[in-house]
Amino acid sequence: MITIDDFKKLNIVVGTVESVEEIEGSEKLYKFAINIETETRQILGGLKLAYTKEGLLGKQVVVLANLEPRTMMNLESQGMILCANDSDGKPIILSPIKPVPDGSKIR
Repeated sequence: MITIDDFKKLNIVVGTVESVEEIEGSEKLYKFAINIETETRQILGGLKLAYTKEGLLGKQVVVLANLEPRTMMNLESQGMILCANDSDGKPIILSPIKPVPDGSKIR
């Protein structure tokens, strides 16, 4: 179990996918540019087998924005797109059911 104070440390926000690029040599990863209000973050996500680039462009997603950066495929990922898994184990992106301003906090 975590405390409410632990949960408050997480900066979970909504952002809009501005661009999606394939990463040469990767079967699963996309490189995203995601607008989270005051800045655009580069985030890598293993969503290639579940989503097309065109299907993700312009979509709002839920992002863990204060995750320590991680290098994958020689690129830095500056957050994490949050997903659930369907019954087949494929990722399903979490997204607000109505549009909200980029940077809106999840509480």
